[in-house]
Amino acid sequence: MNSAKLGQQSPPLAVSEWVQGNGGNFADFLGQVILVEVFQVNCPGCFVYALPQAVDFYQRYAEKGLIILGIATAFEDFELNTLENLRLLSTQGRVVGQTLLSLTEQDLLSNDCLRFTIPFPLGMDKLQPSVFPIDDVAVTGYIHERIPQFSDYPTEYQQRLQEQVRKYLEGLTYQAETFNRFNLQGTPSHILVDKQGKLRRCNFGYDPELETAINQLLAE
Repeated sequence: MNSAKLGQQSPPLAVSEWVQGNGGNFADFLGQVILVEVFQVNCPGCFVYALPQAVDFYQRYAEKGLIILGIATAFEDFELNTLENLRLLSTQGRVVGQTLLSLTEQDLLSNDCLRFTIPFPLGMDKLQPSVFPIDDVAVTGYIHERIPQFSDYPTEYQQRLQEQVRKYLEGLTYQAETFNRFNLQGTPSHILVDKQGKLRRCNFGYDPELETAINQLLAE
């Protein structure tokens, strides 16, 4: 499967199981704008900022044609970012790990559960055991997919980043297909697809222009 590219037809999401709601793929929602919220169960920032924002967007834009899908992925902490813990989140609103610790410290939980409900479909990214060799080709390819201008950086920075990526890849227990297919850099990330199924936005972290972009695509 080719990597996603802005302005081109989006590749499908890779989902092992939908644990909540009637999930689907981009081809199922042609004529509607699709926002995919990619998060990890063990990601405090996802629950403090990104998921509440997605819930707000759902409440205000679902009737205007916006589809929101939540995809739980895993690129670290594989013992916590699991299908089982996603089910606990879906059925009971329970959180785990650093999410539990952080939200407890901020007094954002009620009996260790979220104070808000997630109204849109939730699915688990498809994880495959990480078995490919971690050689120079794999390291360089991983970097160039995410940082196209990598060759323009100073040699010392390139070498340092290559070593960091090598250690990261060697530590991977699984490869998350959706995470890799969209060349995501972390969580939370946002994938925005237009009414024709073309990828229009794919960002990591806080995106101050996301709501403006959603409105523009709804108006097209």
